[in-house]
Amino acid sequence: MLNQSLETNGLYNDFSGLAKLRSHAGKDSPQALEKVAQQFEAIFLQMMLKSMRDASFGDSLFGSQQSDMYRDMFDKQLAATLSKNNGIGLADTLVRQLRERFSDLNISDNPESVETQIDARSINLPSTPANQVIPVETEQESLDFSDPEAFLDRLLPDVQAAADRHGLPAAAIVAQAALETGWGRHMITDAQGNNSFNLFGIKADSRWQGNSVSVVTTEYRDGIVQRERANFRAYDSIRDSIEDYIAFIKEQPRYADALRNTDNPQTYARELQRAGYATDPAYASKIHSIIEKYDIASRAQQPLASVA
Repeated sequence: MLNQSLETNGLYNDFSGLAKLRSHAGKDSPQALEKVAQQFEAIFLQMMLKSMRDASFGDSLFGSQQSDMYRDMFDKQLAATLSKNNGIGLADTLVRQLRERFSDLNISDNPESVETQIDARSINLPSTPANQVIPVETEQESLDFSDPEAFLDRLLPDVQAAADRHGLPAAAIVAQAALETGWGRHMITDAQGNNSFNLFGIKADSRWQGNSVSVVTTEYRDGIVQRERANFRAYDSIRDSIEDYIAFIKEQPRYADALRNTDNPQTYARELQRAGYATDPAYASKIHSIIEKYDIASRAQQPLASVA
């Protein structure tokens, strides 16, 4: 059960309290999940109230530091009270999404930590017209990624065939896809739940002319973890994603060092990270860990018929 201290209104404006709730949520506590969602909504409401105050026409006639302090205290309490009494519906929406997305979490099948897996799921938020995101409207391929073995059985033949044609390390590519998607179980989807088949986290910049999906993702900026919205490429199939990844790597001059080390999957991954493929400082080491744990390098050297 949750500690009584987690029930206090003051918790909604205490980031140390948020850390406590996060710990309880990590222990599969549904009550903690609801509290975390309520606190997030309270913080959002508080920011909204502050923005409204800041948009006023200057200081009031009787304004003072003391009145500002009491006004801020009132806004914090108001935000906490609103969030506990159904609020604006944001907390309920977060709880529904998080329960659906975390229900199949299986740490024993993934060398990443719980936090990394959760970050990889990228909670979808409604897109705004300013994003100009094209919805995914493709015939959805049926996928079954119940465990890492199922993921490897499905991807390795296609990756190996494409990698052999272009002289790239199949082991590193498969491990990279496993890392980016949490073994295929957390691939990016659009607001309607359609799969983007984006195996490698490739973003949709101005050069991309195909479909795209807008999601909130995790980035590392100057060593600090941040959440931000980004547009990602969307494909019609797994094979399209693999082929586009290979074209993306071969067309970018910054990955030249990686392409000079295709005979060594670990070095290839390290050069990808050094060239800025991902902002995670442990990106290459995670790929190496996946390759080693599942003996992917040996499996990728087998004839295609044996792998399939």
